[in-house]
Amino acid sequence: MTTDLTRVPLRGKDGAFHVVVESPRGSSVKLKYEPKLGAFTVSKPLVHGLSYPFDWGFVPSTLAPDGDPLDALVYWDESTYPGVVLPCRALGVLKVDQKKKRGGGRERNDRLLVVPTIAARAENLSGIKDLSRRERDELAHFFTAAVAFADKDVKILGWEGPDVAERMVGEAATEFEKRARR
Repeated sequence: MTTDLTRVPLRGKDGAFHVVVESPRGSSVKLKYEPKLGAFTVSKPLVHGLSYPFDWGFVPSTLAPDGDPLDALVYWDESTYPGVVLPCRALGVLKVDQKKKRGGGRERNDRLLVVPTIAARAENLSGIKDLSRRERDELAHFFTAAVAFADKDVKILGWEGPDVAERMVGEAATEFEKRARR
């Protein structure tokens, strides 16, 4: 029997929320967890010369406005593997608006910036403002460059801090529970 990683409990014993890694730091392809297969598949290659600056994944037991679990970029100086579950805390959220996947109109597809609770060298980071403006701009640029040839018309709306990110996790967990009860 295969574990559905989208249904891993949201939080661990210490209150940190979990992030499931899909594409590890340095990967030049976007991997996507497919619950029906119980496996990771290649979603797409990134643009030539582009690779993930940090581990990329999702927050399990959440449902974002785009219909997928919340996206998360894991800010630390290590690289893990697809399927690794990391206890994390929020540094902030990059607010993103894009064309809807299906139908017309636009939708939000925000990205959390998180740090693992075990990342000792990041214990001094309490929020997005602890990163330089240059680093925040580079991360925002990564997300626009990663979809440069997709028909998404991505608009970066700016950064918000850890309180907004935590509220987003709570709201997405509530949406996940509502859908699970149906």
